[in-house]
Amino acid sequence: MNIRAAKIGDEEAIHGLISELALYEKAPDEVTNTVERLRVDLFVDRVCEALVVENDSQEVVGFALYYQSYSTWKGRCLYLEDFYVKPEFRRGGIGSRLFTQVVEIAKKWDAKRMDWQVLDWNEPAIEFYRKHQAILDPEWVNGRLFF
Repeated sequence: MNIRAAKIGDEEAIHGLISELALYEKAPDEVTNTVERLRVDLFVDRVCEALVVENDSQEVVGFALYYQSYSTWKGRCLYLEDFYVKPEFRRGGIGSRLFTQVVEIAKKWDAKRMDWQVLDWNEPAIEFYRKHQAILDPEWVNGRLFF
């Protein structure tokens, strides 16, 4: 498995993974973003960034999409919008490696905090984040790492 920065041409695979994630989260009709809009946002306007996970066949099987956010109390932050690895590629540590790389990017940006959300019924994801010492808000189940 290889983790790398997303590049032009990855937008279709990332969009497909976003759709898979939406299906898992029981909200497949909520995805209105398009492959073209994602390409523009990632590679032209640079509204967000992404890392992708490739298997040995160079197929994109996971991704993390994030962007810089800001806290008036803390300053610069990183917001992890989506984090997903196809189920058949989990349990081998690739998710931990991907998450750790996003944490390293946050530190490189001199972010003071990393934020994300996880659905309160998604126990596998909640346990994953707890394993990474995340603070999970009991009301919104928001995750946060402070740096």
